[in-house]
Amino acid sequence: MNSHIASPCVGLCSTTLGDSVCRGCQRADSEIGEWFELTAEQRAERMAALDALRERVAAHFLRVDDAASLERQMRRHRIRFRPDQPPLSRAIELLRVGRDRIRDLRCYGLEPLGAAAGLTAGELHAHLNARLLEEADRRRLDLPVSRSPSDDCRPGFGT
Repeated sequence: MNSHIASPCVGLCSTTLGDSVCRGCQRADSEIGEWFELTAEQRAERMAALDALRERVAAHFLRVDDAASLERQMRRHRIRFRPDQPPLSRAIELLRVGRDRIRDLRCYGLEPLGAAAGLTAGELHAHLNARLLEEADRRRLDLPVSRSPSDDCRPGFGT
């Protein structure tokens, strides 16, 4: 789309409700808090890691048969995506927004796989989202711990 997406935020942050991982963008609460302190390169690395996570999880449920059709439908329905965002990551956004209205995923260039073939778009989204949150929580535990320079001034930090 034309608008620049500076963060993976989708506007429904569940970390404000106490979750350690956001249900919308799959970032850890600490990652959300420090997002704009990261360099552009660090943010790009984190976006790529989130896309890889989404692709890995979505590949258990879906296959993209027609990426151009998926993009057309996303534009038609005004669903945000990044030009460099992989199709399976885009498919997650499509399901998040359209899960209650989508009747046939093939019209969007998507093919459900295995047990997902018998699910509605809403059911598929629920399964996908649950798996995404599990994997995102594992990812959260592997994120680097950032320290600010002011940490050195607190008792117990090199004083």
